Amino acid sequence: MDIRQVLAAVDHTVLDPRAGWQEIKTACDEAVRYGTASVCLPPSYVERAAEYVRGRTRICTVVGFPNGYNTERTKVFETQDAVNNGADEIDMVINIGRLKAADTLYVLDEIRAVRSVCEGRTLKVIVEACLLTEAEKTAVCELTACSGADYIKTSTGFSSGGATREDVAAFVRTAAGRIRVKAAGGIRTLQDAEEFLRLGASRLGTSRIVGIVRNDAELDALFD
Repeated sequence: MDIRQVLAAVDHTVLDPRAGWQEIKTACDEAVRYGTASVCLPPSYVERAAEYVRGRTRICTVVGFPNGYNTERTKVFETQDAVNNGADEIDMVINIGRLKAADTLYVLDEIRAVRSVCEGRTLKVIVEACLLTEAEKTAVCELTACSGADYIKTSTGFSSGGATREDVAAFVRTAAGRIRVKAAGGIRTLQDAEEFLRLGASRLGTSRIVGIVRNDAELDALFD
């Protein structure tokens, strides 16, 4: 698989709570250089990053991150704030506890409420698959497909597990083209990235793939 094709699917991610502006700025520069799908940043840096990149790459940020147990009103406010600050894409965490309690209407209403203030921005729904049963994974994929969201996303990368090949393949089957799938968490190698794309993922949330390319002189030279 061509490296440019892989990078074009990557949300280049910097969500480490220790990251400062220098790390954010570097990630923005890397996203521009390597042609990633977006750069995914903490909400507090969205406005500055959007001003810095000036449309050269898409700005993605997170809502209800990482645990998802904020109130619906809080997630709506976070989303509106991110949109106002220049975010192009929103990755929201669902209320996992409500899903596990089979309160599917709550989960659906919450996603739709966030969608309603996205103002046309891309919405990805993080479901933290490592915490779900197989039945819950199927249910939440169906909910997401009905919600108006653009993607279902496997993981935050901050819980007990990240994307698995089995989960990505299952989400792709269940979604059946109605929504796209983002694999996130634990994507450590180019082989990992390529396998997830072959399984049908359209986006990859990872902080490592750009680093692999940057540190490989032959690959890096392709972007000079």
